Amino acid sequence: MNIHEYQAKELLAKFGVPIPQGIAALTVDEAVAAAGKLPGPLYVVKSQIHAGGRGKGKFKELAPEAKGGVRLAKSVDEVRAHATDMLGNTLVTIQTGDAGKQVNRLYVTDGVDIGKEYYLSMLVDRATGRIAIVASTEGGMDIEAVAHDTPEKIFTITVDPVAGFQPHHGRAVAKALALSGDLAKQCQTLTGQIYAAFVALDCEQIEINPLAESGGKLMVLDTKMSFDGNAMFRHPELVPLRDETEEDAMELEASKYDLAYIKLDGDIGCMVNGAGLAMATMDIIKLNGAFPANFLDVGGGASKEKVTAAFKIILADPAVKGILVNIFGGIMRCDIIAEGVVAAAREVKLAVPLVVRLEGTNVAEGKKIMAESGLPIVSADNLGDAAQKIVAEVKKAA
Repeated sequence: MNIHEYQAKELLAKFGVPIPQGIAALTVDEAVAAAGKLPGPLYVVKSQIHAGGRGKGKFKELAPEAKGGVRLAKSVDEVRAHATDMLGNTLVTIQTGDAGKQVNRLYVTDGVDIGKEYYLSMLVDRATGRIAIVASTEGGMDIEAVAHDTPEKIFTITVDPVAGFQPHHGRAVAKALALSGDLAKQCQTLTGQIYAAFVALDCEQIEINPLAESGGKLMVLDTKMSFDGNAMFRHPELVPLRDETEEDAMELEASKYDLAYIKLDGDIGCMVNGAGLAMATMDIIKLNGAFPANFLDVGGGASKEKVTAAFKIILADPAVKGILVNIFGGIMRCDIIAEGVVAAAREVKLAVPLVVRLEGTNVAEGKKIMAESGLPIVSADNLGDAAQKIVAEVKKAA
């Protein structure tokens, strides 16, 4: 689960992390009122969307030369002008794709005189099974570009989960950022506070870019925070922070049925049980010259209701020209899966080619159910056969 910048900063502030004063706003008048409560005379008006690159982004509705989604304002009147430009308009950044995202919230913060910018993040390193701290002196820049062009400027430090964060970790981060004296001490404290927040909130990532030095003080100017969705049962206080308007409508609908769905750019819809099998299915579709329209994992307990919901979600994508169902019936019997597929195909009045590959428990019974259904379901013997058949069926229907 992702949250907005202002929400992440409010959470970090509870752990003692220094952040500039700021107030969220949903309307132009609220943005102006927020500026009136801040010290000024310099303000920053920031679009709140779940995507990076806001500062360099462009609004679809504004002239190409218009400023991006993060703007400085030297007066309350400028705050009003910027808020009017941003709210309700679509911001396109390097991370949103061409569709962009509509700006429905703003964050008005106090301006900061920046001396130097740094990059600091924490994430789960799957290779080591530890929390990794990533630090760089190249703050305020695209960290992917830094990693590609000057990888020697990125430092990674891992933390043993048993011992936890120790003073030497903080010193290592300060050294990586070339900080000394009081700034180094501040860095050690701040890094420990962020680590504490990461562990306590079951985060997947906390990214601070930039971490800025201003007047001899370190301060978090921008941050992204995401959480492990599997840990949300431990954090009911975080659930209200979810902004469903920032999520893909089909992915949101899939989550209601405990389906793992991600929209892709192809035209062959996929419904598979198991993430690994789903990846293999997408690969073999591409190997046969076509492209998958989605990743969809129905999980191990694919009930009739789940299968029906999956079909509806796949078909909600107008790009889908055919569907490939690839199920390995282990815990779930193939005959039960077949009944669900037949029922779902009838309910949604399926009008695109459907190829089904079943394997596992009661596979013969499952294939018989589909064959006797009277529906134009094409049965496949193996994954390679299934991919070839769905690609051929889609080309035939085109």
